Amino acid sequence: MLTDDTKLISVDDHVIEPPNVFIDHIAPRYRDEAPRIVEPEPGVQGWEWEGRFYPLQFQGNVHTRYFREGEQGRGDDLFARRYPDMIPAAYDVHERVRSMDEDGVWAELLFPTFPRFGGNRFLEATDKDLALACLQAWNDWMLDEWCAAYPDRFIPQTLIPLWDPQLAAKEIERCAAKGSKAVIFVENPYPIGLPSFPTGHWDPVFAAAAHTGLPLSMHIGTSSGLLSPSPDSTPSVGIALCGVNSMSALGDLIFSGAVEKHPGCKVALSEGGAGWVPYVLERLDYTWQRSRYDGVSCSKLPSEVFAEHFWVCMVADRYAIINRHLIGLDKLMWECDFPHNDSNWPDSRKVLAEAVHDVPDEEARQIGELNARRLYDFW
Repeated sequence: MLTDDTKLISVDDHVIEPPNVFIDHIAPRYRDEAPRIVEPEPGVQGWEWEGRFYPLQFQGNVHTRYFREGEQGRGDDLFARRYPDMIPAAYDVHERVRSMDEDGVWAELLFPTFPRFGGNRFLEATDKDLALACLQAWNDWMLDEWCAAYPDRFIPQTLIPLWDPQLAAKEIERCAAKGSKAVIFVENPYPIGLPSFPTGHWDPVFAAAAHTGLPLSMHIGTSSGLLSPSPDSTPSVGIALCGVNSMSALGDLIFSGAVEKHPGCKVALSEGGAGWVPYVLERLDYTWQRSRYDGVSCSKLPSEVFAEHFWVCMVADRYAIINRHLIGLDKLMWECDFPHNDSNWPDSRKVLAEAVHDVPDEEARQIGELNARRLYDFW
């Protein structure tokens, strides 16, 4: 069971950037070009950057956003389009800590919103020097302002410039020196127009992650989207089957040998669930033994590579909990996904406690707290 002294650590949550992020933290020479919040029409706010407009898009739920029926015809819109339609904990660090206390959550690991979950937004920049300045401003805000306000309540993780793996490695080293504990990466670079993992293009990133000891956080959807069987399919298909993205990333990374050749490289598959892991490892091992085509570069059983390099997380996945020893008890972590639709706030602790009610106390604490502390060196 989940004991009262377990300090829950969520390894997947999200933040809506407040309006000051880039203006306050970007290098002075770029301040006039920094992304800034504008309101081009009533009821719609968003970021203006390089002449483009990016509307605020916050997918909350009935507890984390305000649904304003009939207002500007947006009462049934899934996404909040302005700050007043979100609970302040979405973008205010002090309110976030209060919401965490209400939820029984001790610490969080945060993914960005405007830069997109993997930092893909900055690939769109015309001026890559400006993009790098914006990315570093986000990192400095996360490290020096948000996490610094409550250093025992947030695990700092930072972005990398995806358009240049050498620059990315330098940013990993820079942020590690400032206290970053994880690196935000993408689950599959190929669909967003970048070289794939098997090419070796990303070796500097994997090497820097291994050298610094920072895990690579690969969030679902960072390869450009979730599963969609057809143009007529509801987005709920992709949301329900989001683990498919993590399965694909796992298989590609293992068979390509991309992580295996960098001992110490750690990968966290974020928001992809975990109940699927035993079957996928069994299937990867079976295929590795029987159908090893050209390009399969892993020298060990895929299940062994998983045990050395990968971690997974879940919200309240009973299949993962029941099969925790097949997954690897030390590989399974918990996530809240606050303040998104999957979040159980303000009942997250209660929901997890029910899911692990028949699990020995120390094992429940490993899942809810200790595995995250060990992976992210957060003590």
